[in-house]
This record gives sequence, C-alpha cells and structure tokens, in this order.
Amino acid sequence: MAAGAIFSGVNPRSLAAEIRKQVEDSEARLVVANEVAYDKVKDVGVPVIGIGDHERMPGTIGWDELLAAADRTGPPMVPLEPVQQSDLCALPYSSGTTGVSKGVMLSHRNLVSNLCSSMFAVGPELRGQVVTLGLMPFFHIYGITGICCATLRHKGTVVVMDRFDLRTFLGALVAHRVMFAPVVPPVMLAMVKNPVADEFDLSSLALKSVMTAAAPLAPDLLAAFQRKFPGVQVEEAYGLTEHSCITLTHAVEDPEKGHIAKKNSVGFILPNLEVKFVDPETGRSLPKNTAGELCVRSQCVMQGYYRKKEETERTIDAKGWLHTGDVGYIDDDGDVFIVDRIKELIKYKGFQVAPAELEAILLSHPSVEDAAVFGLPDEEAGEVPVSCVVRRRGAEESEADIMEYVASRVASYKRLRVLHLVDAIPKSVSGKILRRELRDEFIKMAKPAAS
Repeated sequence: MAAGAIFSGVNPRSLAAEIRKQVEDSEARLVVANEVAYDKVKDVGVPVIGIGDHERMPGTIGWDELLAAADRTGPPMVPLEPVQQSDLCALPYSSGTTGVSKGVMLSHRNLVSNLCSSMFAVGPELRGQVVTLGLMPFFHIYGITGICCATLRHKGTVVVMDRFDLRTFLGALVAHRVMFAPVVPPVMLAMVKNPVADEFDLSSLALKSVMTAAAPLAPDLLAAFQRKFPGVQVEEAYGLTEHSCITLTHAVEDPEKGHIAKKNSVGFILPNLEVKFVDPETGRSLPKNTAGELCVRSQCVMQGYYRKKEETERTIDAKGWLHTGDVGYIDDDGDVFIVDRIKELIKYKGFQVAPAELEAILLSHPSVEDAAVFGLPDEEAGEVPVSCVVRRRGAEESEADIMEYVASRVASYKRLRVLHLVDAIPKSVSGKILRRELRDEFIKMAKPAAS
C-alpha cells in the first residue's frame, strides 16, 4: 500500500477455485503466497511471489531473490508518481448486503480517516509501548485496519499468530506481555470455559483490554468473562468492511456527560461520523429509541464495489449515506444498539457466510428441488449455517450425502452444519424465502453444535 499498490487479502482456507475467482474479479497482477497456499495459487494465471522455502514452490519468484534484485537495481530511474489520498489502497472482499462476494474499494483516505478516530489513539506515554495480539487474520478488515495498521500507527508491536490455538494464544499473552487483544466471542468462550486456561497463571497477565467484534457477544458470556478476568476491560465494537473497519465502539466515552457506554450496546458513534436510523421501506429518518436501518456517512465510507455499479448504488445513496442492512437504534444517552439485520448473512466465528451462495450450490444438486439456508445461534461459533431441503421425488440421497456435496465445493467455514429434509420451503407471495419462519421452527426442533 505504501508503494501505491492495492492489497486484496484472501482467506488461505478458500478453495483454489474461490481464490482464482477473486484473482480474476480483482484483476490482480500478482499473488504473494507461502508454502501452505502454494498449491492453491500456482495455476491462477499470474506471477506468484513465494514466501518461504523457494525450492518447494517451483515456478514462483523467491522473496529473497526479489529483495536482492531490488538492492542491485537501486531506486527507479523514473520517479514513481506520488501516492494520493484518493488512490485505492485496499480491495477486501465482502458479501455486503446482497450475499454475493464483491471487492470493496478503500482509498488511503478511507483507512487514514478510520485510524484517526480516537479509538485507535493512545497517549504520548504509551507511544511505542503498546503490544497488540495479531490474532485476527489480516485478509479481514478487522485485522488489517484494526490491528496491523492501527498498532503500527502508534509504533506499537503486533504479536502475530498464524491460526488460533488456545495454548499458543494464552502463551503469547503471557510471554509477550500483550496489553490489547482484539478477539471474537468464540475466543472469549474458550478463555472462560476451556480447562486448558487453568494451565496458565493468568493473574500475571499484562492484558488491559479486549475488543470483541465481527459477531454478537452474548450477555452471559460477557458476565462470565468479567468474573474470570475482573481487571480486563471488555469493549464491544461494530464495524463493516464497507466502512473501512470500526464504526461504533465502547472505547469512546462521551466527553460532555462522562458517560460510559452500556455493556449491552455496541457503544457510541465515533468522531467525524454521521449516523442515522431510517425506515427500510420509506427511507424516512426515525427518532431516538426507534429501531430502523443503520446508515452512516463519513470519510471512511468505501468508494464503491469494484466493477459493480448497481450494487454500489443500492448500498450508498445519492447523499453519500452507506446503508448497512443492520437494524438498530440510539437511546437518549447516545448508546447504540444493534437488534437485528435486514441482510441475512450468517456470521460463523466472525466470517460471513452468504445463504444465497449455499442455496445456489444445493440447487445444483440433481436431487434437490428447493432449498433454504439460514443461521442458527450457537454458543461457540456465534451462528452456524443450516439448511432445509426439498428432495426430488424418487431421490435417495441422505442428508449427509447432500451436506458432503456442499462441503466439497466451499471453504470449511461455509459448510452446512445441519441439513433437514422438508416437504416445502415457506415463501412470501413475492417468492422470498421466509427464513425467519424456518429459523424459528428449527430452533424448536433442535439446536446444532458447531464442528
């Protein structure tokens, strides 16, 4: 990004076909990958820079070789054009409010504006002192903005983990004197309930605060965490890729009232943002304590979805308001609450799973006549994707067979955790799947466990 390039992170758990799709859609010029992802990217059709053992990644450009070549050639003969704030710097992919993965165009100004919010500021006495745990993946906007860029901005240290393992996680907190740990609710659950935590002397932690985002935090889990870690401040935050990262957070106090955000809210509106709640049907602005679609306007709002004009116009209106698809309200104290969402994306351990994508795969199965996918609450994962399927007459495939069919075509976090055969899928007069009706009925029947 500093060199004027555009960074588009990819989940290494994605299938080769999913990575190729992103490479093609983003019009990427090259791919940077390590040995773990090499087999998935070696045939994407663009040059690959290999990080790690170059001999085990034939056909790639070695990272060390690249650096040596840069040292030999020195600075370019023709000066590079200066990077402007209006230039794009990141193209993360998000399902947005429509369920189809799209490139979110973020400029340098977008990220700088987000980083300049007081959430990411530290006092002069802590400059260069803060140690942050880099658990959240850097292909996710939470990781690249809220952890990597935010910590580097105040000259702090990021302790990077390649994947979550509770022992490694707790060991890193102790050994590196981590002060700030952005996490997700499933990690907090493990810290509270997993007996592995008892192997560590957690009383000596330097941890000052954790911030949870990307999925709702259950009140019971918050209370249990505070009992076990009474000296650690828990901050909830709300954000989205289309807004460059965090939008609302507990990390900000109302300077006029000296008010601390209520624990069951997602906090206050950050500085330099405008927020309103509107009637989703009419677009009319609503008063306090009235639930409506959350809309935000600021310098953090994306430039649009890459090469998708219609989707951009549906998400950002003519006056610059970003329509989030989430339903919430603001109370008399300025606390914001998120109560529901218009969009029907499933949040599995912080990752977005689009029902429309899984439904399309199910409907491609020759024995599936109709299908609906929705999320069910789960203590560990936040939500898990489940499905109701209408099987064609005479078909003999079992629920397990159809689930395996989907699993072979998607990344592991998108896999269906439960599938139930039904006689019909409830739909509205206009043909829209009544997912809430299905979800409520399914909750009565059984509660799945995440795997």
